[in-house]
Amino acid sequence: MVPGHNDNTEINMTDTNEDNRPTHTIYQVLDGEKATWLRVGAAWMHKDNRGARLVFNSFPLTGRIVMRERTEADAQGGDQ
Repeated sequence: MVPGHNDNTEINMTDTNEDNRPTHTIYQVLDGEKATWLRVGAAWMHKDNRGARLVFNSFPLTGRIVMRERTEADAQGGDQ
């Protein structure tokens, strides 16, 4: 059962936006004198914008995990 949904409603949570490019970038943030942001994955929002599919290249055990909406700079290889 999915919270907030009627049992009679068919749900396909793998339905993501029609574009294959990720909608968000996932970072590991290590705090210190200057925070270090390391790209660790990507996310695709579901069509209903109530959830996302997360794909990690690595899964951090320390620091914070932050998901940010992608910008044109991200799409062209720019860093945070």
